[in-house]
Amino acid sequence: MKLIYIVFIVFVSIAITSCKAQPPQETGSFKPTDLVELIKLDTSIHLDIRYATSNNFVGRPMYKEARAFLQRPAAEALVKVNESLKPLGYGLVVFDGYRPWSVTKLFWDVTPDDKKKFVADPAKGSRHNRGCAVDLSLYDLTTGKEIEMTGNYDEMTERSYPGYTGGTAEQRKMRDLLRSKMEAKGFAVYEYEWWHFDYKAWKDYRITNVPFSKIK
Repeated sequence: MKLIYIVFIVFVSIAITSCKAQPPQETGSFKPTDLVELIKLDTSIHLDIRYATSNNFVGRPMYKEARAFLQRPAAEALVKVNESLKPLGYGLVVFDGYRPWSVTKLFWDVTPDDKKKFVADPAKGSRHNRGCAVDLSLYDLTTGKEIEMTGNYDEMTERSYPGYTGGTAEQRKMRDLLRSKMEAKGFAVYEYEWWHFDYKAWKDYRITNVPFSKIK
């Protein structure tokens, strides 16, 4: 019990420090932020917002609301991906979209150095912070169940690599199907995470630190 209490105190201390920190100052011209809630564009997109639960690598809820947003062009492209999957019997399940910068800072602070390639450096900001990155997978339209991939979401091992050759042939087939459909609509997979895709126009938007509750 004492160890759990100590871990909790350390986590709270890191969380407070992360929340007080400020995003990097950016110069240049950016498009206005226009974050759109995904399910308001397409209700058939499933949500499994892990950071609104304890079922994530931190082990505690990071969001107060289980919602997912993207910049409008990225959100509209994602809807097209979802539509392209339906004839094949699949749909998209989203784990995360826009992420406030303070959460990225906390992720960086709690992640061991040898695992930091799986999280974004807050000094540079994440494409999630720009509303142009989405974490997602596939679900079966008939059963509603998530499709099994080569590795689990947020797993910090080589099984998460998009080019990982292990797992079953079916798992690799489904992972590669997701990638091909996403790439066809302007998204690029992150080199260490099969579930993470960046929209092509991410450089057009600035780093944002607005909580979900304040997004209009």
